Amino acid sequence: MKITIVGAGDVGFHIAKRLSDENQDVVVLDKNPEKIAQINENLDVQAMLGSGTSPQMLKDSGVTNARIIIAATDSDEANLIACMIARNLNPVILKVARLRNQEFLKEEKLLGDEGLGIDQVINPELVMVETILNLMMFPGASEVIDFEDGRVKLVGVTIRNDSPFVGRRFRDISKGEGGLLVGAIVRGNQVLIPHGNDHIKADDLLYVVTIPDQLDKLFRKLYGRDRELKRVCIVGAGATGASLAAALDRSRISVKIIEKDSAICTNLAQNLDKVTVINGDGTNRDLLREENISEVDFIVAVTGDEESNVLMSLLAKTLGAKRAITRIDKLSYLPLVSIIGIDSVVSARLSAVRAILQYIRRGKVLSVVPLEGKRAQVIEAEALRTADIVDTPLSQVKFPKGAILGAIIRDDKIIIPSGDSVVREKDRLIIFALDKVITSLEKLLTVKLEYI
Repeated sequence: MKITIVGAGDVGFHIAKRLSDENQDVVVLDKNPEKIAQINENLDVQAMLGSGTSPQMLKDSGVTNARIIIAATDSDEANLIACMIARNLNPVILKVARLRNQEFLKEEKLLGDEGLGIDQVINPELVMVETILNLMMFPGASEVIDFEDGRVKLVGVTIRNDSPFVGRRFRDISKGEGGLLVGAIVRGNQVLIPHGNDHIKADDLLYVVTIPDQLDKLFRKLYGRDRELKRVCIVGAGATGASLAAALDRSRISVKIIEKDSAICTNLAQNLDKVTVINGDGTNRDLLREENISEVDFIVAVTGDEESNVLMSLLAKTLGAKRAITRIDKLSYLPLVSIIGIDSVVSARLSAVRAILQYIRRGKVLSVVPLEGKRAQVIEAEALRTADIVDTPLSQVKFPKGAILGAIIRDDKIIIPSGDSVVREKDRLIIFALDKVITSLEKLLTVKLEYI
């Protein structure tokens, strides 16, 4: 399947990398010769120097024969123009546009078939707000991913030394806790798909599949107390901070938002009912103390300056804030954050990458979610009648070593599977798999595990 990507920045690069790993036919366009050189040096895709808003360049890239165009530059206008030209050159092409201006989201007719004909708009900031709200739902999680419109949760949690889970077998966790299953472990630099007799170790990062009703129980088991969310402090009232404040304004949570720009503060105060708006600098230690930062459950640093976000998060934690959620957009920084003590990181670019990859899918593969940088992925797929996994107890299914079934969705029922569970035709399956076993998994499911 041929895919054209306009923009070779972080978003375009990482989308191209994932699609290239899946053996897709990818062409990347960008005006910046350094970015094109980086693509050529690191990825097995075709990279072309030129503008994605040029009809001739799009023709030269093969957009007339492409199935999808992904417009992922930092310019909303360029992304819209690229999609419009692609539609004119290829009326059946699927058009995905990264748009940061939230005003566009209010204009469904403008973007829809009657207007510009954009098939899917990805607004990274709104995706990021959803991610932050999910992280707040489960304090202690480094990552929370929704499946089935939130009816199934994938929660990434690090096991502390004093956790009652340390030393227990995964088989016992699955049987004893009910409603949860560990699908993957990150142990140091290794990614492991656990076996029933494997033991949990301190500092393991576990990816747990569970349902919302079990979140309280899981939290109590991990941390020995009930989860609470009473106080939140947001720093930065840009698109992300303002949207997050508006979402929390309807809740019972006590929320403060700190912003340097007095005009933005005035506008925000006029539009929010319960959120306290503070005009000030979030890197000011005295201000944070005055606002009782030691009492907050979350400090959320989402300004446009990622160095300031890191500084504010670390400062707030030294002053007593329980947890920090920090916006960092340079994806190369992400591996460093846990080392310096930041709890959770959100990234507009990573949000865009994930949202785009989840949207573009084919056949019976409903979505593929990479575990960021972990050489593993979570696959949501439909069980076909001809698949070997159907109508056989899971204890008798020869699942490839390096893959595990995390959940079965049957109609409105969510099943966390055991060895006695049986997959039925048209069940939706959530599967953890190391990249190296994808081919074996394809044979078991009788479906190509591709993004398209």
